[in-house]
Amino acid sequence: MYKRHITPKLLAALADTPVVLLHGARQTGKSTLVQEISAKDHSARYLTFDDASMLTAASADPQGFLAGTEGALALDEIQRVPELFRAIKMEVDRNRRPGRFILTGSANVLMLPRLSDSLAGRMEILPLWPLSQGEMANHREGLIDRLFNGGLGRFDGDGGEWNGTAQRVLLGGYPEAHGRPSWERRRAWFDSYVLTTIQRDVRDLSQIDSLGALSNLLTFLAARTGSLVNHAEVSRSLSVPQTTLKRYLALLETAFLVRTLRAWSGNISRRLVKAPKVYLTDTGLATALLGVGDEGALRGPHLLGPMVENFVVAELWKQATWSRTAPGLYHFRSRAGEEVDIVMESAGGEVVGVEVKAAATVNASDFKGLHVLAEETGRRFRCGVVLHRGRETTPFARNLHAVPLTALWQA
Repeated sequence: MYKRHITPKLLAALADTPVVLLHGARQTGKSTLVQEISAKDHSARYLTFDDASMLTAASADPQGFLAGTEGALALDEIQRVPELFRAIKMEVDRNRRPGRFILTGSANVLMLPRLSDSLAGRMEILPLWPLSQGEMANHREGLIDRLFNGGLGRFDGDGGEWNGTAQRVLLGGYPEAHGRPSWERRRAWFDSYVLTTIQRDVRDLSQIDSLGALSNLLTFLAARTGSLVNHAEVSRSLSVPQTTLKRYLALLETAFLVRTLRAWSGNISRRLVKAPKVYLTDTGLATALLGVGDEGALRGPHLLGPMVENFVVAELWKQATWSRTAPGLYHFRSRAGEEVDIVMESAGGEVVGVEVKAAATVNASDFKGLHVLAEETGRRFRCGVVLHRGRETTPFARNLHAVPLTALWQA
């Protein structure tokens, strides 16, 4: 049993909100966490819509289904019964007692307006990602807050022992994959995972004819992780019409298999029109799709840098869910072409830049994009770091540092 760092936020939400939804990809541990909380910290009756009879009963008579229960309810895989959302709304409007409903879902209801709108103002939504590196080691990472608070400190890198970091990238964070004894068994699990997720969850969301095309798109995105989304180029490469491609991308994002990183700009309206980058939500899944099972294959041309970048982005997405700062994550590209892989912006507008290098050495040129970002943000710029595979934390300017990748899980 892994201790999940989102747990305190989940319990706090249950203490003052009638409906709390814990959503994320299938097999990230949502059911396990909700059952544990329901048994210990917030007493609730646990029901799952993976049970065919439960699914039939709730779909046939949503209001009767809820009327026949007492006390708090924990409802698992709620996206399978969209009819239940309106019935929950009616129950909450009659009695707004906090913590009445704990919901889990393997689909992002924020991308399904008819579901999310029905509980607007009544529901708090929390994401559950695959395990973070710190959760695997029972350590609550705090790198994001340290970067914003100026207390970076010193970190010891892995001494060039790239094997350890490579294994973290290859394994990813799905709990079940970590229990597999070999690469072959992990790949078999991921193959089945993708097949069942696409055939079941995606088909629940939208009736599509070509599930194979959706799987091919996911593999294509794994090979191009961290790239700007260019619908015309992807459409030509896969011989899929752009309208279909956009629909497929939305489905993969709704099922938490991919996620986009929007462009950062000082002009908020421009963030909505600039091209986002797309990443897979787990590097274990990404490398399995590409048949990459060891350090040597990971070092392949055009693969190492993007996959390490994907790993860092995913870890920061996870840490943002429990960090006090809770920043938004973006990428940055100036008009002159200078880039920063990750820009984190706090609710107060403070900015931190993170550049990712798969190399063990860092030089002044690696900070070009961070210098541009610092100039554009002025006093809002807190600091910039280049995460690298070396041993030392090295200052390059007052608020610019080279920092070992190990800071991701040591901080």
